Amino acid sequence: MPIKITHKSLFFSLLTVTISISISHHTFAQVFGGEQNPLRVDWRQINHRGFQIIYPTELEKEAQRMANTIGHIYPIEAASLGLRKTTLPILFQNRGVVANGFVALAPKRSEFNATPPQNFDSQDWLNNLAVHELRHAAQYDKLTNKTAIPLVEEIYFAWMGASIPLWFFEGDAVTTETALTKSGRGRQPSWIMPYRTLLLEGKNPSYSKSNFGSNNDIAPGYYQLGYLMTANIRKSFGAAVFDSLLTDIRKRPLRLYPFSGSLKKLTGNTSKEWFEKTQADLKTQWQQQAHETPWADYPLLHKIATYATDYFLPQRLPDGSILALKQSMAETAHFVTIDSNQKEKRLFGIGYQEQAWYSYANGKIVWDEIRYDPRFRQRSYSVICVYDFRTGKSRKLQPRSRLFSPALSADGTKVIAVQIDLSNQAALVELDVASGDIIHTYPNPQNLMLQSPSFHADGNRITYIGLSEKGKSIWTAAKNLPATQVLTETRQQINRPQFTHDGIAFNAHYSGLDNIYYLDLTSGEISALSEAKYGAFNTSFSKNSDELLFNNYGLQGHTIASTPYLPKKIADNNFVFFGEAAVTQENNPDIFATVPDSIFVSRPYKKFGNLLQFHSISPVIENEYVGGLQLKSNNLLNTVDIYTGANYHRDLSRFEYQAGISLKSFYPIINLSYENRPVRTFYTSNKVRTQGDWRENQVKLNAQVPLNLQSRDDFYNFAFTIGTSLNKRYMPENLPANFTRSLNFPMEYRFTFSHGKRQATRDVAPKWSQIFRVKYFNQPFDQKLAGELFSIENFFYTPGVAKNHSFLVNFNYQQVTGVHRFSTAINRVYGYNNILARTALKNTLLFNYRFPIAFPDAELGPLAYLKDLRATLFCHYENFGIENNVYEPKTYGFELRSNTNLLRYDVNVDFGGRMVFVNKLYRQNPILELIFNYSF
Repeated sequence: MPIKITHKSLFFSLLTVTISISISHHTFAQVFGGEQNPLRVDWRQINHRGFQIIYPTELEKEAQRMANTIGHIYPIEAASLGLRKTTLPILFQNRGVVANGFVALAPKRSEFNATPPQNFDSQDWLNNLAVHELRHAAQYDKLTNKTAIPLVEEIYFAWMGASIPLWFFEGDAVTTETALTKSGRGRQPSWIMPYRTLLLEGKNPSYSKSNFGSNNDIAPGYYQLGYLMTANIRKSFGAAVFDSLLTDIRKRPLRLYPFSGSLKKLTGNTSKEWFEKTQADLKTQWQQQAHETPWADYPLLHKIATYATDYFLPQRLPDGSILALKQSMAETAHFVTIDSNQKEKRLFGIGYQEQAWYSYANGKIVWDEIRYDPRFRQRSYSVICVYDFRTGKSRKLQPRSRLFSPALSADGTKVIAVQIDLSNQAALVELDVASGDIIHTYPNPQNLMLQSPSFHADGNRITYIGLSEKGKSIWTAAKNLPATQVLTETRQQINRPQFTHDGIAFNAHYSGLDNIYYLDLTSGEISALSEAKYGAFNTSFSKNSDELLFNNYGLQGHTIASTPYLPKKIADNNFVFFGEAAVTQENNPDIFATVPDSIFVSRPYKKFGNLLQFHSISPVIENEYVGGLQLKSNNLLNTVDIYTGANYHRDLSRFEYQAGISLKSFYPIINLSYENRPVRTFYTSNKVRTQGDWRENQVKLNAQVPLNLQSRDDFYNFAFTIGTSLNKRYMPENLPANFTRSLNFPMEYRFTFSHGKRQATRDVAPKWSQIFRVKYFNQPFDQKLAGELFSIENFFYTPGVAKNHSFLVNFNYQQVTGVHRFSTAINRVYGYNNILARTALKNTLLFNYRFPIAFPDAELGPLAYLKDLRATLFCHYENFGIENNVYEPKTYGFELRSNTNLLRYDVNVDFGGRMVFVNKLYRQNPILELIFNYSF
């Protein structure tokens, strides 16, 4: 039985992506820095205390403020790591609406996505980004010794990703942001609520499950796990423990588990042992909190889910059913209705949201979605969509808007929403639902960041959240009247204020748990409307009823519950604050209290004058025979990539030299590359097989136009590429006289169209997707080497017989002539490398049925953490209807695979095996292929 191992080529640079998740500030994590802004964006810069702040001109005011802030706070928050100075470029991005931030190497820089989210902490967004991300900068400086060795940033980055768990990077940063400010996520009960719920419900998640997540349950996550563990370690060993830890790791870098080994040396416990100790402490303290805090039991208004499922923002419809925004491990976000018999009806799916949000009134639903620019994906929009139950149709109110948290008036004719412009100034705007036009703008003279507005039942008044560095406050406003602050600034995590009775209901955590509270506008008194055990959110009031619908958080997520409108006294605050020791150690509870207010000289940042940013000489391993070194440059705006290097061909005992540049500023992406390489071939002359060698210079040029469109939960992608090359061959050895010495401008054309839908966590493949791909190569300028290659590939995914199953039909066709007659441009049947071909390849017809078997969340000691087990059944045809009129498949069989984290490292490994059975005409034994892929 032949055995084959399939794997991805091990390019060293790919390892650097590991760290991308650890430094992503927001939960919408992504491989950072991969997109561009439109070319017309004008950039400026401020240089102060080692920081180069680069920003669009619209952010001049914010950049001046943050130049003061960043220069002031870095020495304070880096002090516990023994640092006071750094050098760091920081890019402020303002064209996008997805809140995020990161620090990275290769090249060293940070990026702040300046547009604030609607559901964040009770402090200024950019201030929080600064205090969090600058701690990452200090971590990197400590580990790299401020990159004393030039051109090794990528190596450092890869080593950090392989050596240090993500929970430490993020946990230490969250501990720092919490200790040095009056806010911080460590002070938010809702942020650690999932972990608390698990432990109090008798679930004890493993170290791996807590860190790497689950496809079944809501796991704590490495942010929360990291905060609790780092805070606990600091409590036991002081503020300087991580200075010693990172120093020891830097001094002894080449170990299997450098982080856990150094942690054991300094504290007496490994990472796993600290997890067990911390989890035991958490359970004890949270049980005590639960004993001291009164809570009520609220029955479910829907069927119990078997895996993590959220029913967000429940609202009662006129017919008595409940409308909710549902999402789960098995399904992406979509609207459902639930009748009195708890029977669900799916309405339609929606696109990506930073937070679950919608509003219903008078037969209409409005919600906001993130939409990206078709080409320049640093630019994105938050658009308001409206669905009308009467017509069954949906539409956008404004196609390229920056509108957030829309809410309908009671008659469904108006929408109130937050608008944030490119200078980060917020306003409340009222829109006409019929036309989408803005009909009124409410003034914001205090320059507050605004959140979650809503209408009064009369449609003439609004209430909303105002946010500043002082905290969150509740306001009311009416047209042509000054806004009124009805609740002064507080560090409570206030959200979703709504008029009801004679006051305003809202979310907060006065009792140390998130619940629904009521503000009496006459007396100013605050009372509690819910007493949830773990957390209550997203209240709505039924018309002409005192029923309060809300999200009651439980083991499987946000459920739907109800309670009568009965204001009660607020329970005592029994919040368990795990960051208290770090606050005492830092002895600076408000790092922003004394920020200076200087005015700095700013000057233009020239887009075309800063194209080179050489940062790394990195090893490249293409295969077992070819490897070398590559010098890389990526400019800070990510518009130009440059590389040059040399590889050694071990089998040929010769070097290859290469260089390339990618220009990404323009609408087409332009790629130019050069290679000087050795080539070896074998040919038959006079019935004698002869080896021939030569060198060649090859220049390649291509232009690519990628376009991406969205419509709710549908995605459409178009890509067109045209390219050519020039190849000159020289130094021939043992080659015939008619050896071709040049290949003059062969042409290459590629077109791809794809359509797909959002995929759920449990989906093993797309359920509804189509891909159409065309390739055409020819030699129009060199008739001596005439030949063509034409290929078409079609992929059609449909749902399988059960949830999260997927069926793929893939038909491929190619026609090759002349110099391309031995080329392959289409998918082959599984096992083709071990099967002797009978005829030239013309087409393939591939059927794959993929499905999950189990989601075990199994921790196999320190060896592996198995997230899933999935299978594929396949039946593959080659030269269908051509090869001897054989309509039996060429190969068929099955494969078993699993997504796994090995040895408690953050790299996700997809491994398994494939058993391939071959048509009897080929007289081939079954083939076993071993599969090993990895991702970050």
